[in-house]
Amino acid sequence: MNAVAEIARDVRVLQVRDLRVELAPEVDVLSGVSFGVVAGEILGLVGESGSGKTTLATALLAHARQGARIVGGRVEVAGESLLELTGDALRRPRGSLIGYVAQDPATALNPALRIGSLLRETLAVHQVRLAATAQHQRIVETLEQVGLPADPEFLRRFPHQLSGGQQQRVMLALAFVLRPRLIVLDEPTTALDVTTQAHILATLRHLCKSQGVAAIYVSHDLAVIKDLVDRVLVMYAGRIVESASREALFRQPAHPYTRGLLAAIPDVGQRRPLLAIPGQAPAPGQRPQGCAFAPRCPRRGPQCSVLEPQLRPLAPEVQVACVDPHRQALPEPVPVSAPALQLAPGAGAVPLLEVEDLNLAYDRQVLFDVSLQVAPGECLALVGESGSGKTSLARALAGLGDNAQGRVRYAGQPLSLSARQREKGLRHQIQYIFQNPYRALNPRHTLYQTLSAPLEHFFAIKGAEARVRVDAVLQRVSLSPALADQYPHSLSGGERQRVAIARALICEPKLLICDEVTSALDVSVQASILALLRQLQEDGLTLLFVTHDLGVVRAIADRVLVLKQGRVVEHGTLDQVLDRPEHAYTRTLLENSPRLGG
Repeated sequence: MNAVAEIARDVRVLQVRDLRVELAPEVDVLSGVSFGVVAGEILGLVGESGSGKTTLATALLAHARQGARIVGGRVEVAGESLLELTGDALRRPRGSLIGYVAQDPATALNPALRIGSLLRETLAVHQVRLAATAQHQRIVETLEQVGLPADPEFLRRFPHQLSGGQQQRVMLALAFVLRPRLIVLDEPTTALDVTTQAHILATLRHLCKSQGVAAIYVSHDLAVIKDLVDRVLVMYAGRIVESASREALFRQPAHPYTRGLLAAIPDVGQRRPLLAIPGQAPAPGQRPQGCAFAPRCPRRGPQCSVLEPQLRPLAPEVQVACVDPHRQALPEPVPVSAPALQLAPGAGAVPLLEVEDLNLAYDRQVLFDVSLQVAPGECLALVGESGSGKTSLARALAGLGDNAQGRVRYAGQPLSLSARQREKGLRHQIQYIFQNPYRALNPRHTLYQTLSAPLEHFFAIKGAEARVRVDAVLQRVSLSPALADQYPHSLSGGERQRVAIARALICEPKLLICDEVTSALDVSVQASILALLRQLQEDGLTLLFVTHDLGVVRAIADRVLVLKQGRVVEHGTLDQVLDRPEHAYTRTLLENSPRLGG
């Protein structure tokens, strides 16, 4: 840790005391939240969806989402109590004292303003009175600090002309250009590839340590923050259940929930069993008496359902809210070997899918002479940075891409690159699962309507038989048939993704194309989805799995194909590519992938 952070160690920037946020009287989203952050310190805030992370993050800016109210507690930033301010008095510290970086820069950045205008407007709104020369110098310095060019050509660009990583760096620049004392980041790297994510995290850590800025980093993935933060708060059902230094938490997590999160995270270093946490977190107003985690906890006892445990010291730099916390270090994980698979070329069998010299162009060429084979029952992972052509390739093979040229064979027969030109009896055999289940499901259709439509279209099945099949496929993806009459908005993100998988399965596919289907999911939900896909593969389903997460690749793939700028630069078995990579690009991806071990 550098000298700036050491000098500022005793300067408390943020102090939160007994913060409480309610949806309705006595229906709390957060309760009893207290903690502090000093200058230069980065605090990780982790937990599943619904744990209260984002609610806490926005409450630090004295803001609550629609329908919620901050009803108690105190939030002090640099000695100023934000919850006592209103109107213009509150708008001033937002930005100047505390900055905020949203998860999705594409929606957070004004698409009508150029990058230079965005930065100048930010300074003007917060009344940072600088002479024109000094203002320009502040903008140039900030852009250089976040790793962006500061030339006139870049400042004239609009947000849509930037990559996702550049957009996220602009968000960092907009926060740091005001020189705040505290910055709050809400899942800022979730949708970024591993290389861009590593650069963003390194930039953030450098800025916080060099400028003495305190930071709150919200994430659902402990592996992402392992090498970033100084301290971690673990949240569950609106309460802090564990507070520990980074070293203590990853060496000896005390709360069963923390251990559950770590056991669900895939690690690029080795394949190991992924254990999803059973059940779901309670919704606001439905907390059970006693410990809220008790219904899901393997260590629960009679006392856990009586009194709610409070955060108390367990060891130096460790506090835990549990009557029976773990006091031993984590055991070494037991690696699992990837199952042996007879690949088509060596076995002489006909591959299920063969691609030769596939090219694809829009306004420019994005795929160049791509060739691959997928054996029956195999999982082939397509990996690479954003813009490498992974999704373009997947969509082309699903028949969803335009202007694709090349030779494709399916089960030994020629396959058209247009889904509309494929025979009806063949279309149902190749199914595509989109990355975003929120957009992939019709919000006006019940789950039954969504799942029964393919049955009628492909198999002319309706009525009672359709109901039986819908119930069966819901059970196959571990959902209750009672959900069939619900609408997508009433489901969690993990449940929506399971419905998207169910819609593909009900078509009786032989090849399932999965496009980043776990990138936005909690680690526990991700573990259950990966286990489901593994089971489907063991039942004979073939998978083409698109992802930028090499930990997920380690958990599910048999072979790996690496794409860079539309070209295949490496392919081979899982162990060959991840353990003995030959191409420098593959080695860079591996070096930038977050790891739990090492």
